Amino acid sequence: MLTNADLLALEGKSGDFTAKIHQRPRYIDADACTACGLCTQYCPRHHVDPYNEGLSITRPIHIDYAQAVPATYYIDPSSCLHLQYDTCQICVPVCQSHAINFNQKPKEIELNIGAVILSPGFGKIDRSTLEKYSYGKHPDVVTSFEFERMTTASGPFKGEVKCFSDGRHPKRIAFIQCVGSRDLGCDNGYCSSVCCMYAIKEAMVAKEHDPEVDITIYYMDIRTQGKEFDKAQHRAESMGIKFVRAKVGDITPWENRLQLTYSTLAGAHEFAPFDLVVLSVGLESPRDAEGIADITGIELNRYNFAKSEVFQPLATKREGVIVAGSFQGPKDIPESVTQASAAAGIAAGLLKKQRGQGIVHKNYPQEKTDADEPRIGVFVCHCGINISSVVDVHRVENSVADMEGVVYHTDSLYSCSQDAVETLKKTIIDHNLNRVVIAACSPRTHEPLFQETLKDAGLNPCLIEMVNIRDQCSWVHAGEPDAATDKSQDLVRMAVAKARKLKPLPEQTVPVTKRALIIGGGIAGMVAALTMAEQGFESVLLEKGKSLGGNLGLLNHTLSRSETAGYLKELVARVKKNKAIDVLTNAEIIHSSGFVGNFSSVIATGTGKNKQEQTVDHGVVILATGGHEHRPDGYLLGSNSKVITQQQLEKRLAGKAKNRAPGSVIMIQCAGSRGDDLNYCSKVCCNHAVKNALQIKEINPESRVIVLYRDMRTYGYAEDAYRQARLKGVIFIPYELENKPKVYEKGRRLHVGFFDPLMQEELDLTPDLLVLSVGIVPDGTEDLSRMLKAPLTDDNFFLEAHVKLRPVELPVDGVYVCGLAHGPKPVDETIAQAQAAAAKAAIPLVKGAVSVDPIVSSVDEKTCIGCGLCVSLCPFGAIEMIKVEKKRKARTIAASCKACGICASHCPTFAISMGGFTNEQITSQIEAFGAATVKETVEV
Repeated sequence: MLTNADLLALEGKSGDFTAKIHQRPRYIDADACTACGLCTQYCPRHHVDPYNEGLSITRPIHIDYAQAVPATYYIDPSSCLHLQYDTCQICVPVCQSHAINFNQKPKEIELNIGAVILSPGFGKIDRSTLEKYSYGKHPDVVTSFEFERMTTASGPFKGEVKCFSDGRHPKRIAFIQCVGSRDLGCDNGYCSSVCCMYAIKEAMVAKEHDPEVDITIYYMDIRTQGKEFDKAQHRAESMGIKFVRAKVGDITPWENRLQLTYSTLAGAHEFAPFDLVVLSVGLESPRDAEGIADITGIELNRYNFAKSEVFQPLATKREGVIVAGSFQGPKDIPESVTQASAAAGIAAGLLKKQRGQGIVHKNYPQEKTDADEPRIGVFVCHCGINISSVVDVHRVENSVADMEGVVYHTDSLYSCSQDAVETLKKTIIDHNLNRVVIAACSPRTHEPLFQETLKDAGLNPCLIEMVNIRDQCSWVHAGEPDAATDKSQDLVRMAVAKARKLKPLPEQTVPVTKRALIIGGGIAGMVAALTMAEQGFESVLLEKGKSLGGNLGLLNHTLSRSETAGYLKELVARVKKNKAIDVLTNAEIIHSSGFVGNFSSVIATGTGKNKQEQTVDHGVVILATGGHEHRPDGYLLGSNSKVITQQQLEKRLAGKAKNRAPGSVIMIQCAGSRGDDLNYCSKVCCNHAVKNALQIKEINPESRVIVLYRDMRTYGYAEDAYRQARLKGVIFIPYELENKPKVYEKGRRLHVGFFDPLMQEELDLTPDLLVLSVGIVPDGTEDLSRMLKAPLTDDNFFLEAHVKLRPVELPVDGVYVCGLAHGPKPVDETIAQAQAAAAKAAIPLVKGAVSVDPIVSSVDEKTCIGCGLCVSLCPFGAIEMIKVEKKRKARTIAASCKACGICASHCPTFAISMGGFTNEQITSQIEAFGAATVKETVEV
């Protein structure tokens, strides 16, 4: 990893690039620095902290934040007294590890590489745009980035929200959306895609800090188009946060407060006083975007983001140079992480011939033998304010002082930060700990990190017990801090009792079948299969229909005018031609068993008398089962020929009929979606409507097109098409769910009645055509969910392992998801997600073996009576019956076991125990809780 570095030149071609790098000196030896912070304490010079948005003062020698990688300090030469004036150097003798080196010089480095991934992030909106809203003129007008740092526990105000003008706590806060986005005044016509969600998040955080604060979000359209994002708005509204559709015109000082002037859809001009105003600023292209483009030879779009095409969303003009993240266009964390995986997969395909070269295998110290006497260390995490704002962390930590076996206890701000992890490792070694209890957040996301730390310290990774006092205490009992603290103490005490009984568990590995099964032959499935093939792996592509193509075959062109038929034909040809892809059409999966690396599935192909079954062995599964149009009730769809869907309209407009674009068309957005029938936003409907509206205007410029919408969610560059539609005369009229349009027949005429908020009156129109923008529902997910034990959301889409960290992985190891099976999304996002799923699926295939989690069931053959009850109950087929000295005995197939514990809980002779969850360990936890309960009862 090269930090503090700039790319100077990129020469050569794909597979054989030479990159010239300029690395600036840190003036600190990163290997020697222990991040103790002593140098910062002695440094006499002040330095404005850019990481905290200039809201605090640090020193020229500093580290930006606790989780910084590498976790070492650096010296900013712009304010260092020695580097500026050749004086001072107080920090040099202070540093006990002799890590400070002012003799470091810039380095010129040449790297021979095969591929380049560009992910420089995004830039900031120009200050001149913010000044229109009195930013810089009044201290209580702040940006969303500044507010984020203000509400963060590790930020300059330790999470305390206050007005900059006089330090008081604000009683009324306003958020203004679309600052620097959807604004031609600063040449940012695009939507930044993330501002609505982060404003809602920040508003909810502020409410958690002070439940009495009054918060209003002023918006043009609420664009919470992501998976499950609408639920965030519902939660915010339930907390009392108000949403007002309005355009803010001015912010002026008023006594010791700020006055907002805004106009509503009804044309009214209103005023409202606030203590603090937060500007939800958009995402700008990187400051040095043009320089990056010149060096790498790529093209930029009109907004200075990297230019890419719909069907190759991560490819640039220069072969071998790939783009990912916000440099490709404004996007949120899940999509950025998805694109990062996809880019890695594409690069892996380019470099497959070099695979395995230059690998450095990590060596661990020899594992300590288990001592008879437990020496337990307890570490309690503040998790910023996630835990400490509710739970009294110090009280929880001190409560373990007299517990049996506890020889060390402490607390930390962020236990998962690199410096805290290093401290944990050092503490284990220094205090000879052989058991560790960590009270922090979810073990689902962080236990692997701490297990790796134990291995680095020479301990078996199973000698750790995590207590989730964030989810189970501070979050669910946010309004009851005393009760949350008491519960945290109970849980930690129980964990310590269990830790005394923990035993080392052996790690197991199993070989991998280097083939993928991809279910679904639409664009997602085909792209995933090709990406797997490009990385050197075979796949079986399963399609239930008679031909490949899926929903892409129902489209004529994309919003950016890219024609779909040609691309689909070429894609299908590439798939059929590729020898690494076995295509099965008219096929469905009948049964699947096994585990990551070793699945076995029964596939039925053909129809009628020609139906045949075959067994496919494979190491991973990619779910790309697609979806279809929802058919809502209440709009006369299917009973009146003048009522059609956007998909039907697209097919009609692609035809030759003279009246294909009639004189009057009404479109109803969210028909049957977002609480009307389905509970979610399908993400593509607004784009589809704008695309078809523009096509109608192109065919018949005189046609009157009216779009009735709740929120126009033309996020990203689709905002340009939305603006173009308005310029061409398409009329957009908002409506509320409580007063949605009424569709009915009167005589032979089709009527649409709705309320126009601008004219403030009810209208009743008789269009020639009514077009419904209906949602997308998933195909076949329920059956596959039962078969693969893969969880679903409330809306029957597959539930990813973690929305941000593992967006294409399912909780079932070896199973991945992409496309509409994951959730509704446009073509370019579907392609990127398919590439990401293939990249992730290739990881176990590349390794050739997978580790089996040791917390699986094990059978004591002496106690087992061979009844077979466990075999019949196991949902994963992970137990088999074998003969041992002519007697039936149960045996666990470790790689298939998911450690659910059903077998252990039903065994009539208690012959089955769970690794890390033995009867003895669980009993000790119950006794620890019960002992405290009895003591409290006696005291009362």
